Amino acid sequence: MPVKSVLVEDGLASRTMAAYIDLNPLRAGIVADPAEYRWSSYGEAMGGGPRGDGKKARAGLVRAIMAHKGYEADARHWAGNVSKQYRMILLAEGAEKLQQVVGEDGRPEVKVTKKGMRKEVVEAELAQLERNRDVALGKMLRLRVRYFSDGAVIGSRAFVDGVFRACRDRFGAKRVSGARKLRGNAAAAAGALWSIRDLQEDIS
Repeated sequence: MPVKSVLVEDGLASRTMAAYIDLNPLRAGIVADPAEYRWSSYGEAMGGGPRGDGKKARAGLVRAIMAHKGYEADARHWAGNVSKQYRMILLAEGAEKLQQVVGEDGRPEVKVTKKGMRKEVVEAELAQLERNRDVALGKMLRLRVRYFSDGAVIGSRAFVDGVFRACRDRFGAKRVSGARKLRGNAAAAAGALWSIRDLQEDIS
């Protein structure tokens, strides 16, 4: 199986990527809460797991969520504001989606259209937290976004173009810039995030 990698800038891009990964086992129906999946960074951070006491996972999430504000990858920063912000993102985007339908017997019933944390549980917990999250991040986390899994560079336009200039010899002579707007399911963040989509396709 080919190995894929994505170069991600601190800030919106890294927060979105971290949440996208940590919500995957929830969306797959493996766990009822992303904190229960011990093989993910969030599960490891919240309760430890097969890889240790969770310190490295917490430090990694601190970097992913707050490095753009000068936070170092240090597990001591996790408690309080950082863990609260990340939990809010996972709650808001990880709630199950419900739809009222008519059953075979003609009676109304509620159908789960997207697996996730139970809606009433999410609403109760969110009621105790501040509502402060990125709109673009929220829209993208509801969808399967290929930019997070295909080899790419993701971040601000300046960041992506900086990587392009540093790797200029790997691109064709006709290529004059690196950054491209996000498209398709990721278009919600167009203008906030930019990408070099799949480096293997871009390299001449």
